[in-house]
Amino acid sequence: MAWRVCCRLGSQLRRLPGRRHAWGRRDIASCIDPTVGLTEEQKEFQKVAFDFAAKEMAPHMAEWDEKEIFPVETVRKAAQLGFGGIYVQPDVGGSGLSRLDTSIIFEALSTGCVSTTAYISIHNMCNWMIDTFGTEEQRHKFCPSLCSMEKLSSYCLTEPGSGSDAASLLTSARKKGDTYILNGSKAFISGGGDTDLYVVMCRTGGPGPKGISCLVLEKGTPGLSFGKKEKKMGWNSQPTRAVIFEDCAVPVANRLGEEGTGFNIAMKGLNGGRINIASCSLGAAHASVLLARDHLNVRKQFGELLASNQYLQFRLAEMATRLVAARLMVRNAAQALQEGREDAVALCSMAKLFATDECFVICNQALQMHGGYGYLKDYKVQQFVRDIRVHQILEGTNEVMRMIVARNLLQA
Repeated sequence: MAWRVCCRLGSQLRRLPGRRHAWGRRDIASCIDPTVGLTEEQKEFQKVAFDFAAKEMAPHMAEWDEKEIFPVETVRKAAQLGFGGIYVQPDVGGSGLSRLDTSIIFEALSTGCVSTTAYISIHNMCNWMIDTFGTEEQRHKFCPSLCSMEKLSSYCLTEPGSGSDAASLLTSARKKGDTYILNGSKAFISGGGDTDLYVVMCRTGGPGPKGISCLVLEKGTPGLSFGKKEKKMGWNSQPTRAVIFEDCAVPVANRLGEEGTGFNIAMKGLNGGRINIASCSLGAAHASVLLARDHLNVRKQFGELLASNQYLQFRLAEMATRLVAARLMVRNAAQALQEGREDAVALCSMAKLFATDECFVICNQALQMHGGYGYLKDYKVQQFVRDIRVHQILEGTNEVMRMIVARNLLQA
């Protein structure tokens, strides 16, 4: 679905009664305005995403978190706006937008619910991997239903014994005729048990990255089972489970790319995933800055508004500065990835490291500014803090991001 369709739907959303506060309006906080530097087209689908976040996500964010609801119908509504395959090619139902466009959309959506947006971003990554590395038959078989989010997907790389050292994974796929017999398990899988397609990295050859291949496994395959639903600090609007394979027969026709190219496919997916998750952190930080500012303007202590306290003014200014710096870094990395630049991997790692670290500081400071109220679940700021904490861990820990950047510098 092209951006023009998003714009038409956005216009309809803006005419609906009861439209909520738009986080990105220039007159609200001009120095952190997320529209700065965007084209008119980008501003239009950014408005669509902000409107959707305000109307369809923000009013339910706390309930989804408290009751651990996976809002499938809401994500399918997002897919109607083209958000199920944002950077997937249009011939299989995707929106065909750029990496920068994608970052803009995920930042806006995250102002409504970080956890739900993060799942949508993972689904988009899986969809892109099939679109990019799959055959024409695979693309047309899987991508249309993923773009509509009629079917949901999960990315399966991490294992109980291989987190940051992903190339040491043990899940095996033994070729038998026209099938692979898959055995092993994956850990911390977003959507696990509730989703329909699993993009699985498994060992078809010897040790190391060159022995890894990528298979697409469909729910309902005999031998596929799931662990218990994990109880998490945040990201509660998406289920997380172990995914277990016991003699699962997967058609060879479901392999993406050639044997031995799975690790490369996984890493290319994660380059974009790091931009996506950094963008989700930006949305949380943007919302938190505005929540803190609004609180300072109404809360009185010692007979004066908190906004008149110079220390708090300075801290708010630091939060805004961190936010804008992080946004610029993320958007620069997104552009580099789109252009296929040689420094794109390092820039994506820098952006993920910097944005997720700084945005957590911003959200945590916003909570501090709320005092005891910030610790109450009646206030959104605490959920932003809980939901983005994991962004410093997943899609490659921030320690691994430092390793990638250092390696790039030392090998130059």
